[in-house]
Amino acid sequence: MRKLLTSVAAIGLLAAPALAQVSDDKVKIGILNDQSGVYANFGGRYSYEAALMAVEDFGGTVLGAPVEVTTADHQNKADIASNIARQWYDTEQVDSIMELTTSSVALAVQALSKEANKITITTGAATTELTGAQCSPYGFHWAYDTHALAVGTGGALVEQGGDTWYFLTADYAFGYSLEENTGNFVKANGGDVVGAVRHPLASTDFSSFLLQAQASGAKVIGLANAGADTQNAIKQAAEFGIVQGGQRLAALLFTLSEVNGLGAEAAQGLTLTESFYWNRTDASREFGKRFLERTQAMPNMIHAATYSAVTSYLKAIEAAGTDETEAVAAKLKELPVQDLFAENGVVAANGRMIKDVYLMEVKAPDQITEPWDYYNVLSTIPGDVAYIKPAESGCPLVTQ
Repeated sequence: MRKLLTSVAAIGLLAAPALAQVSDDKVKIGILNDQSGVYANFGGRYSYEAALMAVEDFGGTVLGAPVEVTTADHQNKADIASNIARQWYDTEQVDSIMELTTSSVALAVQALSKEANKITITTGAATTELTGAQCSPYGFHWAYDTHALAVGTGGALVEQGGDTWYFLTADYAFGYSLEENTGNFVKANGGDVVGAVRHPLASTDFSSFLLQAQASGAKVIGLANAGADTQNAIKQAAEFGIVQGGQRLAALLFTLSEVNGLGAEAAQGLTLTESFYWNRTDASREFGKRFLERTQAMPNMIHAATYSAVTSYLKAIEAAGTDETEAVAAKLKELPVQDLFAENGVVAANGRMIKDVYLMEVKAPDQITEPWDYYNVLSTIPGDVAYIKPAESGCPLVTQ
């Protein structure tokens, strides 16, 4: 009996270090986003399901410890998001927060997480400030950003003769960043920005803003907004005959979810930029079909990027042999990103995950051959073209 107890104790000592490398004997990931407002379909519960899929596909454990996913609705308010993040870190043993739709929220939670020595991986917000002046050694930006959208959609329309722009802009950090990035790109390519107007988040009446844009005579009206705001602006623009009058609408952040919500008839011909399309590769199609079966919707770039971010985080913990923040952050920047979302993705010193993005055109209804088959892929924009070079990002973490 003494020998048996000694053997059991020895096994316990051998096993202990594996779990000892994981704080609280578990890894807990928080998906924090808008689940009830204008971005509920943009990310929402679908991002949570994508995170669950990633954990399940990884096997449900890492370094012998179980992986849990929790979620909450930040209602697009930075103060609410910050309070949830503090509670998660202080009392609910959350190790990392991801998704973070809405740029003002993402910036606030990334800053708080830096102080708390916790990792954030943003997939839902767009501002380049996350990997620019407000970068964090523990902050990562995964799906897209305003620079990539400007290069993609903005670049395509300028090439097609859309050299005068008027912006209809969401009145918060994301909208400002998208307007600035796109405007700079238009001007750098010989175009001109003739004006802009800002609207509140979750606006229901765009009539006065659209009339100002129409009166400007600009060839392109840039919609520097997203989610239901963009859908509503496009619907109301049709009522004023803006496109029929010869002006073009540029949906600068528009995803598969919003195309489906708007409908192919209304969305046809729109040019947009996404970093993922479910019907592009065998791997993306396989994921898309599993996601559809689970959620009754096809994934957009936010959902696929959330799957990728969770998977990469777990791989980094596994490679580091611990969930300690410094070690995991180092591995996230060291390991290549190769999955259904990213082919040969790399993470730069400023936390920006760099991969190709795609310029899309929404098909005419008679071109659609199956449900959710909305896009023609017009071109691939290399990651080093789509994203700001790390050395030029303004991030103090970048030394060369």
